[in-house]
Amino acid sequence: MKLTTVTNVSLDGVTEGHRRIDVGTGAPDAEGGGGFERFGWAPPLLDDAASAFISGTFQRADAFLFGRRTYEIFAGSWGAGMDPGNPVGEALNRRPKYVVSNTLTDARRPGTVVLSGDIAGAVEELRAAPGGETQVWGSGTLVRWLLRHRLVDELVLLTYPVVVGQGKRLFPATGPDLGLDLVDLRSTPKGLTIQTYRTTGRPEYETDTP
Repeated sequence: MKLTTVTNVSLDGVTEGHRRIDVGTGAPDAEGGGGFERFGWAPPLLDDAASAFISGTFQRADAFLFGRRTYEIFAGSWGAGMDPGNPVGEALNRRPKYVVSNTLTDARRPGTVVLSGDIAGAVEELRAAPGGETQVWGSGTLVRWLLRHRLVDELVLLTYPVVVGQGKRLFPATGPDLGLDLVDLRSTPKGLTIQTYRTTGRPEYETDTP
């Protein structure tokens, strides 16, 4: 299965605090705190077209991979917390789920496998398994780790037309370089752009010519 990451990101690359409140926990949606205060920049720009894309993307997943914090956010809401027939809840309930954690001992939802120890090896096994797609939603710390270890096959970026100006970003100031091929591009009435990229290894660089 290919490994696909799906990330809400502002125009200046911020992933932190895109919702005001974490679903199911009531806690501010921030990866690391540190004085971040500009929560909730995504919902005012989320339109029907973007919501339909998100629902359809969840539905096509064969499995899900989460970091611990994102898993706990979803686990608190995708069962009784979602209306019957909700496509996101249905997908999360029915598909296998994997959560990366060296400390989690009690996965809150059935159908969940905790991955610890050799995470790279476990992710490689997922990528080698038959099927279409394992999706990573949110989980910024995990996504940055996966990119650093070159374990991502596709990146889906939902880019919102807003400059947040502070907060944790998807791509750190110093990190791996990555070549990409654009395989799908669409926009929504409120100005979101949704880009799907296939990773191609390291990018090419211009060289001096004799």
